Amino acid sequence: MSRTEKLRYYALTLLSPMLLMAVATYGAGQAVLAWPSGEAALSRELAAGRDPAWNAATDLGSSLSDTPYIVALTAVAAVVFRLWLRRWRESVFLVAAVWSQSLIFLATTEVVGRHRPPVQHLDPAPPTSSFPSGHVSAAVAFYCGVAVVLAARVRGTVARAVIWTPAVIAPLAVGFSRLYRGMHFLTDVVWGLLLGAGCVVMAAWAILRRPPARRSSSPKPAVRAGPGHRSP
Repeated sequence: MSRTEKLRYYALTLLSPMLLMAVATYGAGQAVLAWPSGEAALSRELAAGRDPAWNAATDLGSSLSDTPYIVALTAVAAVVFRLWLRRWRESVFLVAAVWSQSLIFLATTEVVGRHRPPVQHLDPAPPTSSFPSGHVSAAVAFYCGVAVVLAARVRGTVARAVIWTPAVIAPLAVGFSRLYRGMHFLTDVVWGLLLGAGCVVMAAWAILRRPPARRSSSPKPAVRAGPGHRSP
């Protein structure tokens, strides 16, 4: 593809979906603010049942997607994929999946401005608002992004299940941990899951899927008739 065609391709497959997801995230955030769903009751119920064991377990679960860890893990995985597969495609895919959800999150969370649950927060509250959960969307983008790359290199249902099981459990553990620790409402976590999944699908479609080959527009050369052939 020419440079112009590449720019058009990535604008259609990366930038346009990111814009659509940002608009959808903003719209969903305004909807949860306009129509309260009573989620604070769930947050209070979880806070009332806290105990030291679950506090420690959810501290670990939440840390699976802390920003410094995700940034470092993404960089390490990108380097490993480059050295292992000897090409950039999978590395660029993973970076695009992780950073696209981060950009959408940062572009929408302050605008939505949802307050965090009215319970004691077990983690320091970052300056961003509660909706959506950036921890959860980052966990989906990274762990499921890695699973996409690894699962494509193995055969068999069992091997793929071994790869995908922790990739699914990790974001769910992060989501429950953020909910339990009073950092997010349930809808914040659910939208984080959707946003992360959307970014993985978008990046896979744009980068891992090879663009369709161009058809040549030049006419095929005429077949020259052999000796003894008569025109009708």
